[in-house]
Amino acid sequence: MQGSKILLCIGFVYPEPKSSAAGTRILQLLKCFTEANYKVVFGTTARRTPHSQNLEAFGIEAVELQLNNASFDVFISKLNPAVVLFDRFMTEEQFGWRVAKYCPNALRILDTEDLHFLRKARAKNLDSNMYFSKAFLKSDIASREIASIYRCDLSLIISEVELDILTQEVGIPLNLLIYIPFIFEFSKHEKSLAHQASFEARNDFVFIGNFLHRPNLQAVTHLKTHIWPLIHKKLAEAKLYIYGAYAKSEHLSLQNESQNFFISGRTDDLGLVLKSHRMLLAPLQFGAGLKGKVVEAMRHGIPCGLSGIAAEGVFGRYSSNGFIEDEVLSFAAKAVQLYSNKGDWQKAQTNGFKVFEKRFSRSEFEGPFLKTIDGLMENIDTHRLNNVTGMLLQHHSQQSTKYLSKWIAAKNKTD
Repeated sequence: MQGSKILLCIGFVYPEPKSSAAGTRILQLLKCFTEANYKVVFGTTARRTPHSQNLEAFGIEAVELQLNNASFDVFISKLNPAVVLFDRFMTEEQFGWRVAKYCPNALRILDTEDLHFLRKARAKNLDSNMYFSKAFLKSDIASREIASIYRCDLSLIISEVELDILTQEVGIPLNLLIYIPFIFEFSKHEKSLAHQASFEARNDFVFIGNFLHRPNLQAVTHLKTHIWPLIHKKLAEAKLYIYGAYAKSEHLSLQNESQNFFISGRTDDLGLVLKSHRMLLAPLQFGAGLKGKVVEAMRHGIPCGLSGIAAEGVFGRYSSNGFIEDEVLSFAAKAVQLYSNKGDWQKAQTNGFKVFEKRFSRSEFEGPFLKTIDGLMENIDTHRLNNVTGMLLQHHSQQSTKYLSKWIAAKNKTD
């Protein structure tokens, strides 16, 4: 094995697990490596924010990277990692060619987070309600993202739906991909605490979502304009609380106290919020990947009213922890019914616990994931020879990125 079991993660931003599911996701992956005795180094060109995770508390070294700068070449040559993890395709575009040149034997892994091209195409085709079309592949972002997947030795796919799209619709070989959803440890004690927050002890509705993420903002507007007035008419005493990081003044102005519609902003204790409310609403109309809010809801025993997009990839062959509905009138009616009926609510909660334990348990995925990585490192040359498309893209497509980067670096020296 090259290096001494060092993993370098190149991040677009510092992880903020209390702000977004993406922050939770990357931290879960990094902890897999630290607990497998890797030395983990996290590098990014971004600056820390007051909400950035303290990586050092997990034994992770954080370093500042310079974009389009040869200092990275010296850094990675000296570090000599066995594995380089890109936290999205844009960081692979920025640094991938330098990793390939100065640390050629390092295993290159891409965490796609969600398929960006799919999310953006669905947003553009919101009125047509298309989940996927071959036309989605015509965009520039689709070409970039798919090329990045081919250039890497392994890409982590968070949703089985997206795994099917990439293998069946795009034609990417399965040996370049691995399904890794959100992965949690769920103790009997934690489940007991969630159960203690009973139907009677919980009140009101809740929505969770970072306001910087466009699907969340659109869902909040959809709730306020179309769905919540119908629920409020039937449940006049019930309130809806919207929690999410980075709420700006225009978001706060959506609050309407007369309709019991409240914008609560950031929360530092998501578990407490979810365990104190009776039902989560997530009528997302576009998006991709897995919805962290839905998985967290199951973890904390709160049933959900979901759109098809919000439920995508979550339940597999199991029943949902509530209902899945896209039509506005039906969504509102089912929300009122589930909120009001203790028996239905308890059944939905039980379904959620079952799905969470069966489909998002760390023990189910961590071992096979690390075994796959070990196998690839032992046979990296053969693996790459079998990925002819990846070799061609590495040679040709990355050359343009390389020389553009060099031009920017040279220009920066003269400015």
